[in-house]
Amino acid sequence: MIVQKLPVTQSLHLTAVPLTREAFAPFGDVLSNPRPGSLPSNTSPASIAAGALPCGAISANQGTAIQYKGLGSMHNLYPSAPSKAAATPRVTMFVCGARELAGPGRDTVEVKVLERHPFTTQTFVPLNAGKSKGYLVIVAPTLAPGVLDEGLPVPTGEEAARLKLPGRGVPDVGRLRAFIANGDQAVTYGAGTWHAPMIALGETGSAIDFVVVQFANDTAVEDCQEVTLGSGESSNCRITANVPGRLRLSKL
Repeated sequence: MIVQKLPVTQSLHLTAVPLTREAFAPFGDVLSNPRPGSLPSNTSPASIAAGALPCGAISANQGTAIQYKGLGSMHNLYPSAPSKAAATPRVTMFVCGARELAGPGRDTVEVKVLERHPFTTQTFVPLNAGKSKGYLVIVAPTLAPGVLDEGLPVPTGEEAARLKLPGRGVPDVGRLRAFIANGDQAVTYGAGTWHAPMIALGETGSAIDFVVVQFANDTAVEDCQEVTLGSGESSNCRITANVPGRLRLSKL
């Protein structure tokens, strides 16, 4: 649900960079094979046990598989939600149509809405993107609490403190980040992370199917909080993200 309208007082132009685990770490997890060249056929269980692979890798299925146990995490913070409505795990699908890019180079998309899920992580797993399609991941840090977010429900208690969640504040629009992901990458937004709705890239009329995994309790303000970004009637200030041509060619 929309909880606030934030004025855009000056234009901001983001340039998308490749999505990596390290760069995205402040906002959540990037889910992809951390060592695609390491296969059960060329990596012995003994070397895996000795720590040859990252992310808590172990040999599995009688040596025929490698399991990365520390790839990402899921969190359900609804026990501290004001409504006390119980949350359940949800597996849904978003069929996201490719956005039409604007500008002279057909390489720009405008950011008009940011949202967050304060009590849950949210994971997007592309099913049909492959190497031919990609998607934009746009995120923002959170400002300190203030009057604009007064009364918004967010997690409290020991679990929230342990996870070092972003807090109650509205997005810090001036510090927005844009990343371009390919079809080999899934992404998990951390609980409370401000992000743009999914922006699929690709040919006009195409779409990317995402399996989405999260918790929810069907209480609108606890499941999803949205802010709209707009300029005044006399201003043409906008927030845009640019996908460089070299990235479109190499990632899509």
